[in-house]
Amino acid sequence: MSDVVYDPREVRRARYAVAAVFAVHGAVTGSFATRVPWIQDHASVSAGQLGLALAFPALGASVAMPLAGRISHTFGARNALRGLIALWTLALVLPSLSPNLLTLCLALFVYGATAGMADVAMNALGVEVEERLGRSIMSGLHGMWSAGALVGSAAGTLAAHLGSDARLHHALAAAVLTVLGVAACAWVLDLQPAEDEEPPPRFALPPRSALLIGAVGFCAVFAEGASLDWSAVYLRDQLESSAGLAAACTTGFTLTMAIARIAGDKVVDRFGSVRTVRVSGVLAVLGGLMIVVADHPAVAMSGFALMGLGIAVVVPLCFAAAGRSGPNPSLAIAGVATITYTSGLVAPSAIGGLAQATSLMVSFGLVTVLACGLVAFAGVLRAGDRDRPKVSPQAPAVPDRQP
Repeated sequence: MSDVVYDPREVRRARYAVAAVFAVHGAVTGSFATRVPWIQDHASVSAGQLGLALAFPALGASVAMPLAGRISHTFGARNALRGLIALWTLALVLPSLSPNLLTLCLALFVYGATAGMADVAMNALGVEVEERLGRSIMSGLHGMWSAGALVGSAAGTLAAHLGSDARLHHALAAAVLTVLGVAACAWVLDLQPAEDEEPPPRFALPPRSALLIGAVGFCAVFAEGASLDWSAVYLRDQLESSAGLAAACTTGFTLTMAIARIAGDKVVDRFGSVRTVRVSGVLAVLGGLMIVVADHPAVAMSGFALMGLGIAVVVPLCFAAAGRSGPNPSLAIAGVATITYTSGLVAPSAIGGLAQATSLMVSFGLVTVLACGLVAFAGVLRAGDRDRPKVSPQAPAVPDRQP
């Protein structure tokens, strides 16, 4: 992309527009997650078959994410994001239409593929806006994703409580979210490749820098997946808590992450990516230790809250560092996203398998050990710290196009 000075008003509008796209992306995820039981009954699949089908979104995302850079190069960043976010929101209707296991797997593959491509495109644009503002915004953008997921989950919970057909619910949600997502894209930066810029390959291995950054993201997402899926079970089985208290633990963890992400940009701006992640890693390790040694629900709940606080900003900073780690931001972001998606897929089953062989306490001991990796390897995120902004109070709005 060309090196252009932007009007600060245009950059601020682009920031809010990308934040809205993040929220829409999260709302799709929340809308889907709450209707999984309905989808399982409609497709007549067992718990084991549902587990198999739910692996297909990550598979689809991993296959398709490298294509996002090529699409952005061909159509420009704004048009690419507009098309990809529309495909993602419309893909929400597919799983609820699936009558059997085969069609459900295919639907979830497409659902994951569109999710992954839109994820790469919006994170790449977020990094570009952050670069031009000269201050951190990636944590807040991911906080908007979490907020969107909470709104989508709340709407889905209401729809399920009312006994509505998920096909109708998802059709209405997809229509509303498509309009909102496409409308927001009108104000994102219209980045265009330079005339002599080579198009990125359709498929390529991620660069080495992305692998190192992705390893840090892997540790954080493993802890996130383990906590989201197993915190309630941990309180119920290990500490004999009530179902309501166990559910409140998961809700508290989610809210802690969302709040920390929204507030995290000010911390990153003051202390930098590396120190922020090192301190965050220490908090996550302390939270893990509290979970492992807890003999009372309040101690474990505090540990999960501290874990959420510790890992909240890590993934946004991984995407920011990937976007600045080489000449092809989309390829690097796709590499990091693939690794983190894989971690989110592996974590719940790994925790369950280890708990089956030993105990949940040992499983969260593993989570705590991985959290130590945030402290040890935070230095690879140094690329996430920004140089001077590319905005000027006197500069007119200049589209990022070549003559």
